Amino acid sequence: MQLSASKARALDPVVVNGAGFTLYRFDKDTANPSKSTCNGDCASTWPPVVVAPGGKVFLDGVDKAKAGTVKRDDGTLQVTVGGWPVYRFSKDTKPGETKGQGVGGTWFGVTPDGKKAGGTGGSTGSGSPQAKPATSVVLFDNRNFGDPSQGLSGKGCQNVARDNVASSLQVQGSLKIWSERNCTGKSKVVNGDVADLATIGFDNDISSVFFG
Repeated sequence: MQLSASKARALDPVVVNGAGFTLYRFDKDTANPSKSTCNGDCASTWPPVVVAPGGKVFLDGVDKAKAGTVKRDDGTLQVTVGGWPVYRFSKDTKPGETKGQGVGGTWFGVTPDGKKAGGTGGSTGSGSPQAKPATSVVLFDNRNFGDPSQGLSGKGCQNVARDNVASSLQVQGSLKIWSERNCTGKSKVVNGDVADLATIGFDNDISSVFFG
């Protein structure tokens, strides 16, 4: 098992594995003490980086004091950086991809000292290219982008055909989701994919969306 400090797209530095795949941390985990909260379906989408008991972790550009392991609920040993359990993203299919960056507002590439990659600390994502208005969205009935799904596209306010069933969504850019039809009720601006709408209080609660 190898951990290297590297550069992946806009993330510099970010930790990658021996094959060059970006590694991520999850805001719902804890670093002190180290604890992973991503199990079951979550761990299918975000495979934990594990090491065999007694296995060696080789470091390149990562401080030895920052690397460690934590026992997961299933008994396997997950690698930690700066105390944070680290993961791969199943949709990164090539080395250097960073499709997991910012997913759900809780997943971020991990820096060699365990911090969030790509963030300047103060403003996260303001002015980032990802914030351009979306023109389409796919709503999934299940968490972690599980089918069945339905798509919406266009401009302005669009009502959802099957409303109040979405538990995750995929979108390129930003849009506003609403709890009632015709863009009324409570609302939330979404920037990029959300693997679990419950995390933003919108599970089974989308009736309309606003593009642009």
